[in-house]
Formats: sequence, C-alpha cells, structure tokens
Amino acid sequence: MTPPAPGDPQPPSPIDAAPRKTCLSPKKLVLSKWTAVAPQRREKHFVVLRVLLPEAPATRIDDVELQAVHSGRCFVLPWRELTDPGHWRQGWV
Repeated sequence: MTPPAPGDPQPPSPIDAAPRKTCLSPKKLVLSKWTAVAPQRREKHFVVLRVLLPEAPATRIDDVELQAVHSGRCFVLPWRELTDPGHWRQGWV
C-alpha cells in the first residue's frame, strides 16, 4: 500500500471516531458505580442497587434501579442508557 500524497484527505483515526459505547452485561451491574456527565440536583455519583427482572422469564432484562449517593434518591433507568458516554461514565469520576 502506498502512502497518501500530501493534501489527500486522511481516513479518520480510531481516536477521532465517534465515542465507543461501554460493553455491559445487565447481570453484572449490581453495585456498579456510575457518574452522571451532567449532574442534576447535586446528584453526580450513583450505585446500581438491583437489576429489575421482567415478569416473563423469557423476556430480556431492560431496567436497573439506581440510587444517588448524595441524596439517597432512587429511580429506574433502562440499563442500556448507561452505555451512552454523553450521559454516564463508569466509576466515580
């Protein structure tokens, strides 16, 4: 393969590409720690309390229950939203 000539457009490097989504398994999320990219109500750090199992056993897992460390407030979130780097970061950053 020949190197590109000066002035030729370069293909995007893997670093310049869109942010990668985090690969997660819903069964391993319990007690995992998360940081909100845009904190609201002074709630930045969260812990996954439990994975909500569907009523039908053949149905896939969709939701998790998160708890804010600062306030103790709990809410349900689709676990796949945690893979969006624009909203969540894994660990307490």
